[in-house]
Amino acid sequence: MDNSLLVELSRGQFALTALYHWLFVPLTLGLSFIIAIMETIYVKTGNPEWKKITKFWMGLFAINFAIGVATGIIMEFEFGTNWSNYSWIVGDLFGAPLAIEGLMAFFMESTFFAVMFFGWDKVSKKAHLLSTWLVAIGSNLSALWILLANGWMQHPVGMKFNVDSARFEMTNFFDLVFNPTAVSKFLHTISSGYVMGSLFVVGISSWYLLKKRDVLFAKRSIIVAASFGLITSIFLITTGDESAHEVALKQPLKLAAMEGLYEGEKRAGIVAIGQLNTKKEIGDTSQDEFIWKIEIPYALSFLGYRDFNAFVPGINELVYGSKEHNIEPVSVKMTKGKIALNALRTYKDTKKIGNKEGAKIALKEFRMYEKYLGYGYLKDPKQIVPPIGITFYSFHIMVGLGSWFTALFLLMLYFSMVGKIETKKLLLRSALFSIPLGYIAGETGWIVAEVGRQPWAIQDMLPVGIATSQLDTNAVIITMSLFTVVFTALLIAEIKIMLTQIKIGYKED
Repeated sequence: MDNSLLVELSRGQFALTALYHWLFVPLTLGLSFIIAIMETIYVKTGNPEWKKITKFWMGLFAINFAIGVATGIIMEFEFGTNWSNYSWIVGDLFGAPLAIEGLMAFFMESTFFAVMFFGWDKVSKKAHLLSTWLVAIGSNLSALWILLANGWMQHPVGMKFNVDSARFEMTNFFDLVFNPTAVSKFLHTISSGYVMGSLFVVGISSWYLLKKRDVLFAKRSIIVAASFGLITSIFLITTGDESAHEVALKQPLKLAAMEGLYEGEKRAGIVAIGQLNTKKEIGDTSQDEFIWKIEIPYALSFLGYRDFNAFVPGINELVYGSKEHNIEPVSVKMTKGKIALNALRTYKDTKKIGNKEGAKIALKEFRMYEKYLGYGYLKDPKQIVPPIGITFYSFHIMVGLGSWFTALFLLMLYFSMVGKIETKKLLLRSALFSIPLGYIAGETGWIVAEVGRQPWAIQDMLPVGIATSQLDTNAVIITMSLFTVVFTALLIAEIKIMLTQIKIGYKED
């Protein structure tokens, strides 16, 4: 069996599932709160038009919610099928937040979804409103526990390696919950979902205005969604800054890849836009990093380390080390990692034959080099460098689109408030075509997060090559092909159903 091919196929299948799943999740996160706000206005004012508006967007939410659940369940199953080694090694830690998500958040979300969708005129207004808010809260609680698990993979805390079972075990649940990397990831991710929901409502409402249909409905929807979108897009920028700061502290190689930074420097600037030099290689100082670029001076040092004069390590320093900046070469880490692996084997062998003193010495040596464990599996120092091109361009696409969304919401809200929104045809078309841009921004954000931390399944502790299941490659190819067909069919079905509902309009029940 070609293990490298198996690893790449398993990664590809999981990436396929995750990318399709993320087409549905952000709209669920954002639209649920927008619906809750609209229904709150209905309950407060008693205006039946707001009830119609709420029910229209609720119908689109329901379509998206159902398909999102299906892809999410499949993705969780893949941890057991394609990543069983990973599940065994970190199951005690990774499984806990996923179990809580299923028991607490998902069941709450699903239970009150039924009341929200079918309970009109069957329960009181306030009870129905409460169920709508609980669905929104439940959706975000689901995201919380999943993102805590993902944040732990980016920055593992609150754990200890059990040498007897060869598993990572939880030592402090609250370290996992309040992990700064996980918290910033959660806040940044849900705020991106809020922006996506706002783009969806603003864009569809703009279509109605362009068609001169349901004008009052569209204007009211735009005011709610643009207000929510403007607030949350500013929050998105703030959480993105904090998330990048955490990356600088915990995953400096990801930051270097995000900025295409090969050679570290003080007072480093952020590349606003640029084209990478594909001829540039790790360790090669004869080639420039960029063919061309526009840079914001000092910004990377400040945003990464909160100091305009801070040194930002580049890829070369992080791979080959730097005595001046106290950066250890990867080759040294690999040596220490191999010592840790050998000490672990020695511990098990000596313990098996009853040599307690030998086991004690081996265990002490293992604990000394435990934090380098993952590096012991690497064969080349360059393996720790993530794909630079896809990480760099994905990051800059995400940031650029996020800036555009903030401007779009501001313009939509301003012209709505002054009563001129229906006359701004170019702006309305821009809002409509920004819906797919929102999905692109969300997907590129996840590409940065996940591709940018390769080759690690768990940062510095477990490479993806060790995390996979021992499967036949043909089995992965077959299931990946089936998933591609099924997910694509689900996506087409959702788009078709949504377009049909949008064409019908909000007045139809």
